[in-house]
Amino acid sequence: MTVLHTFAPMAAELPPNTVLSSVRSDLADNHVAAPKGVNQEKLAAIVAEARSEGIPLSVVVVPGNPGHDSSLRDLATEVGKSTDGTVAVFSDDWVGTYSDSISRVRLEWAEDVAKYKGNHPEEAVQAFVDRLEQPEGVPWSVITAVLLTLTALVIAGLYVVKARRGPDADTQVAASTDRADVGSAK
Repeated sequence: MTVLHTFAPMAAELPPNTVLSSVRSDLADNHVAAPKGVNQEKLAAIVAEARSEGIPLSVVVVPGNPGHDSSLRDLATEVGKSTDGTVAVFSDDWVGTYSDSISRVRLEWAEDVAKYKGNHPEEAVQAFVDRLEQPEGVPWSVITAVLLTLTALVIAGLYVVKARRGPDADTQVAASTDRADVGSAK
């Protein structure tokens, strides 16, 4: 029975004083949920711009920093279960994300520039959106294909060289070595 507990998934840990139903209802009007004192209009404008660029974004701002940054991702995931698109949860220094359309690698790439903005969620959200709107950095699939093609060409070239050398070349090398040995023995 203890084996089942060992492999059971952990329950989502939401940031302190977070009521999921309140967050969901706050997102309903402009895709932004933030506490009093945060410029919701500016955040809503950034989110609306991202949505017009094809990024279905919803933003949640929580005050301070929770005990663990993973609770922001847990909150984003819980909100994302009832929302299509991408959910980004911002605290003072951390970001947690969920998306049904953007890869985890790309999300974390965007998170990197949005972290540690202090009590400036507008800057953090703008940095996050700007990074998501950038074209992907390195086209790894293209680089991999080129490297595989080059490797195959090198192998084929080595095979052709070896085939041309063939057994006749080995016989000629051996015969010339024998002649050299005979000549040196005289």
